[in-house]
Amino acid sequence: MYKYKSDFLKFIEERGFLNQVSDSENLDKVFMNMGVSAYVGFDCTAPSLHIGSLIQIMLLKHLQDFDHHPIILVGGGTSKVGDPSLKDKSRSLLDEEKIQFNLEGIKKTFGRFLDLEKSGTLLVDNNEWLGKLNYIDFLREVGSNFSVNRMLSFDSVKLRLEREQPLSFLEFNYMIMQGYDFYELNKRYKCVLQMGGSDQWGNIVCGIDLARRLSGASLFGLTTPLLTTSSGQKMGKTENGTIWLNHDNNSESFSTHPRDFWNYWRDKTENDRVGPWMRLFTDLSLKEINMYESLQGEEIETAKEILATKITELVHGKDSNWDSTETYYLKKDQLKQGLGLLSLLSQDFLKLTSSNSESRRFVKSNAVKLNERLIVDEKYTVTVTDFNDLKILKVSLGKKKNILVKIED
Repeated sequence: MYKYKSDFLKFIEERGFLNQVSDSENLDKVFMNMGVSAYVGFDCTAPSLHIGSLIQIMLLKHLQDFDHHPIILVGGGTSKVGDPSLKDKSRSLLDEEKIQFNLEGIKKTFGRFLDLEKSGTLLVDNNEWLGKLNYIDFLREVGSNFSVNRMLSFDSVKLRLEREQPLSFLEFNYMIMQGYDFYELNKRYKCVLQMGGSDQWGNIVCGIDLARRLSGASLFGLTTPLLTTSSGQKMGKTENGTIWLNHDNNSESFSTHPRDFWNYWRDKTENDRVGPWMRLFTDLSLKEINMYESLQGEEIETAKEILATKITELVHGKDSNWDSTETYYLKKDQLKQGLGLLSLLSQDFLKLTSSNSESRRFVKSNAVKLNERLIVDEKYTVTVTDFNDLKILKVSLGKKKNILVKIED
């Protein structure tokens, strides 16, 4: 297996972003020798992206962090057709006004992840070129380079046909349009890499092949794994609907409150997904993540809360309003002689209660837990031994008030 030498590819491989790469060795050389322009496409089917797009957004963020050049391609043109990849049925066709409305909502999302003013970072609408195409000329110049036999072999088409579900001629043209996007981005902005989910592999390969035929350009493709549960189900759907990345106080459609967003990651993350999600969606070091992965039993629940908090801060900001677990730091010296439980809970430290007498009432009503262990002794003294191997103590007051206490060296 090829070992990457470039900083960016090494980093994203370690964090679990890589699924398929079209030409690993040569792409690695490109990343070592120049600033790379790479793009991900996002169709404007809703005024917000959902968590299924979060991997791609993080990929663009890391690309910028390593001083390469991310191109965000919004599909003002391709949204008029609809991507058939892994879809059971055709999407409803959107009019120009709706597409433009959705496009503006999606643009707002990226400002929270990337510096859109940074040199080399672009946000481009493919309607700039797709909307001006002459049908006959497009068929002759572009369509003639595509083999129907090969197009039928790609999963985006084959799976739909195998399930005997209708695939419109309009949708069948989607991969031609996406392939043409890659060609245009290379011609206009010297883009050499398309990134996307694993369901986009066929479309990406078509673009690489088309550019080679039309201009002789050597382009590359890279896909990420789909966001799934350990049983293989796609993440992002709940009984109440899709988990969106945007929050709009004036609308419930295509909007997820930060509190519900946090609760989703806290409640839906399976134990064996804590580590992978931390690598993809947090800035925690690999050493820290490995420690969280090693937690067992009730302690893994603390790791899930940290994961949920980190992702919510990333998507909605640290000041967003959600019922998460706050973190409080104690110096090791503060625990040298032990710290009375009532004092720890009260306003002098965690401020979970307003006084020692109120703390005492909570203890007597069996409402206080330390790392999920019920504490019934009001004279209990908290020491370093109460903390887990990660130097973390989860203090719970009833069902809703939780604080993580971490020891600072």
